[in-house]
Amino acid sequence: MFGKILVAYDGSNDAAKATRLAASLSTTFDARLILVHVFSSPTIALSAASGMPGPDYGEMEVAAKEAAEKVLSRGLQLITDSGARATGELIEAPSVVEAIVNYAENQKVDLIVVGTRGMTGFKKLILGSVSTGLISHAHCAVLVAR
Repeated sequence: MFGKILVAYDGSNDAAKATRLAASLSTTFDARLILVHVFSSPTIALSAASGMPGPDYGEMEVAAKEAAEKVLSRGLQLITDSGARATGELIEAPSVVEAIVNYAENQKVDLIVVGTRGMTGFKKLILGSVSTGLISHAHCAVLVAR
């Protein structure tokens, strides 16, 4: 039924639940599992009139990528601990939803698994903005794990 499953992982508790579920599904359906973590480089708005020297963006970008690699590694470890195997992809993009949708379409993914809410912390929302965006825009089935 599912040949390729993509799980979106951001380090949140809901993403961990989604990752364990995706690992189980990949084993059940003998599907290829891909764990994706999307991050963006930090941006700082500065006014030229401030007279302040600009920050070293190189160091901030390196730190952002290192942090993202740690998140990806934790997600892959969850999958290994579940007894499954996966490949990991780190994607730098300003839009998490767009990056996941495009990646899933390019890789011909059959199912995207995502947690209910991510790291945004908007507890009052029933679904997070990423899960809602994936449901609205993905070309394939989307499973939202709670």
